[in-house]
Amino acid sequence: MDVILKYFKELTPRQIEQFEMLEPLYNEWNSKINVVSRKDIDALYMRHVLHSLAIAHVIHFKPGTRILDVGCGGGFPGIPLAILFPGVQFTLIDSIGKKIKVVNEVAKTLGLSNVEGIQKRAEKLDNRYHFIVSRAVAAFPKFVALTRKLIEKKQFNDLNNGIIYLKGGEFSDETALYSSRIKIYNIPDFFEEEFFETKKIIYLPL
Repeated sequence: MDVILKYFKELTPRQIEQFEMLEPLYNEWNSKINVVSRKDIDALYMRHVLHSLAIAHVIHFKPGTRILDVGCGGGFPGIPLAILFPGVQFTLIDSIGKKIKVVNEVAKTLGLSNVEGIQKRAEKLDNRYHFIVSRAVAAFPKFVALTRKLIEKKQFNDLNNGIIYLKGGEFSDETALYSSRIKIYNIPDFFEEEFFETKKIIYLPL
C-alpha cells in the first residue's frame, strides 16, 4: 500500500480505505478462484494496482465519462481506476464468468457503485464509451479492430476519445499502422520501480 501513497498523495480517507481493502480481498478470492498469478499476488499493489493507475498520469477522467475495460481479468485496470475516479462509470468485461464474479463481488465489498462487471466479448457489445482501456489482451491491431466501433463520438475530456492500452516490451511492429496518430507514454517517467522499466501506455485517439 505504501507504493500507492508514494505517488498518489491526494487520496481521500475513503479512497485510502478502499485501496487498503484490495490486498485482503484479492488474497481471499485468489484462494478460491485464481484471478491473479501466484507470483504476482504478493506484489499486488505494484504489479496490478499501481500499474493500472499509471493511466491517471496520462488523463484525469472527468465526471460522467464512460469507460470500458476489455479483458479485465480480476478487475485491472478498471477497479483501481474506479476507486480513483468515483464520478466515472466503468464497465468491465471478460469472457470468463468466474473472473467477472470476482470483479462484481470486489466492487460490491468496496462500495463501488460506478463499476459493472459483465461476462461478454467486446464484439458482442453495442453500447458506446468515451475510452476503452486494457492490459495487452491481444495484439494491438486486433484490439483496435475489435473495439473501435464502441467509441462514443461526443467528446468532453482533455484527450480525445479513444483507446488507452497498457503494454510492455517491444511492440513497434504492432503500432506501425497507427504511427502518425498514436502517442506512447513511458511508465518509468511516472514510477521509478524496476518493474516498470519496459512498461508503456499506448494512446490512440479514434
